[in-house]
Amino acid sequence: MTCSQTTLGPGLRRGNGALWSMTLTHHTLPLVERPAWRALHAHLPQAQRLHLRQLFADDPRRGERLALEACGIYFDYSKNRIAPGTLELLLQLAHESALRERIEAMFRGDKINATENRAVLHVALRAPRSARIEVDGADVVPEVHAVLDRMADFAERVRSGAWRGHTGRPIRTVVNIGIGGSDLGPVMAYEALRHYSARNLDFRFVSNIDGTDFAEAVHGLDPAETLFIVASKTFTTLETMTNAASARAWLLAGLGGDAAAVAKHFVAVSTAAAEVARFGIDTAHMFGFWDWVGGRYSMDSAIGLSTMIAIGPAQFRALLDGFHVVDEHFRHAPFERNLPVLHGLLSIWNNNFLGAHSAAVLPYEQYLKRFPAYLQQLTMESNGKRVTLAGHPVACDTGPIFWGEPGTNGQHSFYQLIHLGTRLVPCDFIAFAQPLNPLGNHHDLLLANVFAQGEALAFGKTPEQLRAEGCPEPLVPHRTFEGNRPSNTLLLRELTPYALGTLVALYEHSVFVQGAIWDINPFDQWGVELGKALAQRIVPELVGPEVELHHDGSTNALIRRYQQMKGGGPR
Repeated sequence: MTCSQTTLGPGLRRGNGALWSMTLTHHTLPLVERPAWRALHAHLPQAQRLHLRQLFADDPRRGERLALEACGIYFDYSKNRIAPGTLELLLQLAHESALRERIEAMFRGDKINATENRAVLHVALRAPRSARIEVDGADVVPEVHAVLDRMADFAERVRSGAWRGHTGRPIRTVVNIGIGGSDLGPVMAYEALRHYSARNLDFRFVSNIDGTDFAEAVHGLDPAETLFIVASKTFTTLETMTNAASARAWLLAGLGGDAAAVAKHFVAVSTAAAEVARFGIDTAHMFGFWDWVGGRYSMDSAIGLSTMIAIGPAQFRALLDGFHVVDEHFRHAPFERNLPVLHGLLSIWNNNFLGAHSAAVLPYEQYLKRFPAYLQQLTMESNGKRVTLAGHPVACDTGPIFWGEPGTNGQHSFYQLIHLGTRLVPCDFIAFAQPLNPLGNHHDLLLANVFAQGEALAFGKTPEQLRAEGCPEPLVPHRTFEGNRPSNTLLLRELTPYALGTLVALYEHSVFVQGAIWDINPFDQWGVELGKALAQRIVPELVGPEVELHHDGSTNALIRRYQQMKGGGPR
């Protein structure tokens, strides 16, 4: 596969971001012309001829040699289908793609989000107070910590019961209203860290504009003991503000209609003070963030207010510390000993050279049940791009499809396809050495399955082995495991807030590495815009059949049919 020439496109405005893109382009060849890319294609047939059985037989120390421990993560990548020389060529590709230059540009606050002319500084959200990170000449770190301090004060007031609702009763339930990164991050973090959460508080999450989501979230709640967090930077996001309006109406209906109640039961994560005040929220309880924070990178900003209330400020700081230690590792570690770099380069190898169009994330930890869904947005909204930074079509596959479920549940559903299907699906197994809820031999059985699945994927089972076991000959083809299916294993000591921070940062920076190789912008998301704009056009057209429609034949027919069904029968 090849990738196209990278030059400044006619549609890209020449702000600082575009200038950064143009400067970077000047120093890098188009991907198809990079010597390492060509060498990897030449090397591919050799790698494809080798089976993992043979690679491990030829190198008895492969399992130790192709493993890295850093930031509390033991990363075993030995079961990837890489032959002698593969990794060296991938590392050369990273250098030829100016990866080090791109990393430094992000950390120093350059406007690397070229299409929106913005810096990309989620790393500033977890920087220590002593750090200095500038955007347009201003140090943003003091602002970040000022917001964190305000969040901590508010979180402690809610957790202690000092914050009282309109009737004087303490808060018992916190409902986070958001969409995309304003929902997926908080709900993933809450589920992942539920073990550490205040059990006298209940946490619920609303994101879908489907009324059922809101109705079920507030079912059985007492308005006098409910706090809503409305997360929308502009306070105009359709789904979020529709749900927020319903929450406001629900609250007032339950508290006698006194509009003053809103200020005691709603807070905002936003920067739109006028809109927040118009809603009835006291702007003293508005927690801001910045345009250099993308939604899917925002769970450690004020978007994480529900997380901080759940686990407390000290544990939230531990979460930030986990992020930060991987940030520093990513920035400074040599590429050959760099967790996100190796993870990202192996993803490039699996996707662009071995033809794997998807990747499975398989956490063997029930608390991480929402982690695959969180990674779907992080990876596919970031790298689901069809043009380069310069606006030219790419000629190689970019972001693979991410999916997964916690083990061992997945073993009884989709593992059949991973083991014996026709598609190659690289897997990330995530496991922890120490359980948070020890119960008999449950954890040993869980970890045995982690190690067994990686072994089975890599080495399979041959017809000869089956016959030696007495397998009836007609069943041999059905029970033969080809093996040679790649996987990584990420083993950590225990699921703590710190450990969660390290895992999320690892995947954030792996996404960055892949985007740098493909020369795309992982930090915009124009793909979410068109459908939303068309929906706004369709909304007023749903009121009745007399409205003239100007869509395609299918959409027109669907709207008319919906009107008929909504009315209770044909017209």
